Amino acid sequence: MKIALDPTPLHHSHSLLELPAAVHALGYDHLQLTPHRDMIPFFRHPKADDDLVDAFAAACRDAGVQIASVLPVLRWSGPDEEARRAAVKHWKRVIEITLRLGVGVINTEFSGRPELQEESERQFYWSMEELLPIIEREGLQVLIDPHPDDFVEDGLEALRVIRGLNSPNVGLAYVACHTFHYGGNTAEIMAAAGHRLGLVHVADTFDHRRSHGLRYITNPPGSAARVHQHLKIGDGDVDWDAFFGGLGRLGFLDRDDAVVVSSVFAEDEAVDEVSRYQLEQIRARIAAAPRD
Repeated sequence: MKIALDPTPLHHSHSLLELPAAVHALGYDHLQLTPHRDMIPFFRHPKADDDLVDAFAAACRDAGVQIASVLPVLRWSGPDEEARRAAVKHWKRVIEITLRLGVGVINTEFSGRPELQEESERQFYWSMEELLPIIEREGLQVLIDPHPDDFVEDGLEALRVIRGLNSPNVGLAYVACHTFHYGGNTAEIMAAAGHRLGLVHVADTFDHRRSHGLRYITNPPGSAARVHQHLKIGDGDVDWDAFFGGLGRLGFLDRDDAVVVSSVFAEDEAVDEVSRYQLEQIRARIAAAPRD
């Protein structure tokens, strides 16, 4: 199993090529390549040529850090057809970059629009009709998170959408701080995912459903905004015994190909302390998790 750091909090204090050494200094042997303006920015065409991709790979080797996964966020399920076609083009370059880096895992989000679920799901399957043959030919694993505000947010429904692709190369990414948007049923989702669960993000959040829906107050009343955090373990409402226990019972924690990512974004000013704390907590909870 790989324990990786999401280096997003370091993006504003380090250049792209400085990130691997910074990740290693925090105690991690793996990183997750998340959206970065010089590599694969949010929603837009990748900005890295092959020379920069090779330089980043060399920086990782020099630092003793491996890339556990590549995370693009693109509008491949967007109801706007022109934007969807552009996202498929962007995806093809993301795949090229991933392969050039020697990485076998891409994790991403469904995207689309929750108020246009049927239309967005249709667009998702159109995109995958073009991308899935490439993904399967190259032997990549694509793991998808039903992110809050995507066309599918419920964890079990996400698995149904993934299952509809009928491909062993596509599975689920479970982001702990999205738990309460997934439905709050961690054990049920993990059990249903089984071997399709390939990557998890470890960050805490508050349960926005508590206090009869007033845990957070947004204005105007009735706003459709989704709210969650990426806090360090213990600062929110995620049941970490259930989370790591579920992973242990699945055999996830003993798989060589499984990826656990620390993804705390709420305390950039304390990134060093928080990143080390997360690593310590993750290792301890993995060691203590029950195995069935």
